[in-house]
Amino acid sequence: MEPQQTVSAKKKKADDRYKEIRNAKASHNFFVGDRLEAGVELLGTEVKAIRMANAQLNDSFCRIEKRQVWLYNAHIGAYEFGNFQNHPPRRKRKLLLNRREIDKLVGAIDAGGKTLVPLRIYMKHGLIKVEIALCTGKKMHDKRETLKRKVVMRETEREMRRGR
Repeated sequence: MEPQQTVSAKKKKADDRYKEIRNAKASHNFFVGDRLEAGVELLGTEVKAIRMANAQLNDSFCRIEKRQVWLYNAHIGAYEFGNFQNHPPRRKRKLLLNRREIDKLVGAIDAGGKTLVPLRIYMKHGLIKVEIALCTGKKMHDKRETLKRKVVMRETEREMRRGR
């Protein structure tokens, strides 16, 4: 009889699904293209800090060096209950991808105009994953156009709700 275990397992899955850290500036500054899911090499205190939602992806980026993908400038705060073994908050972290995926990214970046941007950090089956995307930078007029489109969508939704 496992009804108690399944209830706790369902609750754990629900908790994992909602704990994610998003890069708020990514969709504003970039046109988001192909997305990939990557594992990330972390220290123990970093995992605990991410589980407590103590991380930020704003101003972070990815770089490919020596056939390996690295995450730069991602801030993972110090674990509150850590001791002298706490991690430095802004160290570079290795992303875990297959060779074929890395080759695909290298080809797209070498073709020009693309950059790797982390979109979110989330938990999947107890593991911490990073969603990265091949992005193209937006110009100022593109950003303005996107904001105008959002305002129009918001106003139409408001009118639709009033019409009910």
